[in-house]
Formats: sequence, C-alpha cells, structure tokens
Amino acid sequence: QVQLEESGGGLVQAGGSLRLSCTATGSISTLNVMAWWRQAPGKKREVVATITYRGRSNVVDSFKGRFTVSRANAENIVYLQMDNLQPEDTAAYYCAANFDASKMEYVYWGQGTQVTVSS
Repeated sequence: QVQLEESGGGLVQAGGSLRLSCTATGSISTLNVMAWWRQAPGKKREVVATITYRGRSNVVDSFKGRFTVSRANAENIVYLQMDNLQPEDTAAYYCAANFDASKMEYVYWGQGTQVTVSS
C-alpha cells in the first residue's frame, strides 16, 4: 500500500504562483509513474502532468508553459510548480500513483489540496 498526501494549496491572486507537494509513504519501492490531476467544481477530473520514477515528465499541452512537474525520489516527493495562475485554475488538485493499465486507472490517490485563484 502507498499513501499519498498533498500539500501547498491555498488562495492566490491571478498571476501568482503555488508549488504543490505530494509526499508518498508506505510501500514506496513499488512507485513508478505519478501524476497530478485536478477537478474544478462541476467539471470532470482531468490530468495535469505525469512523471516517471526516472524523472521523465509530461505536462498536458494546455498547461505547458505555466506548470512544471518534478520529483525528488530521495524524499519521495513529487512537486507541481504552477505559475501565472488564473481563476480558471481554481480546483482541487490530486496526486496519483501507479497506473494500472488493465483497469486504465491509477491505483493510489491522495485526498487532494484546494487551489483557489482570485481575480
């Protein structure tokens, strides 16, 4: 089992930045790909970025240029740096780990951290 805990969310003005952290505990030796997702009120959950254990990262096109994902394996932490935040980025941000291809879903999820961007 792996436990994921997000932190770093909060209230920020438009144009500001936040760095979210996702700390993994438990059976961390089983970790491979990790991802950041978000869910805005009334909308479906959407993937923001992914990163493998070796650090190969991918940010969804609509977030490129503003969001960056990184990983500190020694600390079992994955970061999501978000710059030039806009009100439409207001959402709950979730960390996920270990994609199960047979089910097409991530196995582990954190509880989420709220990001609110004011105009």
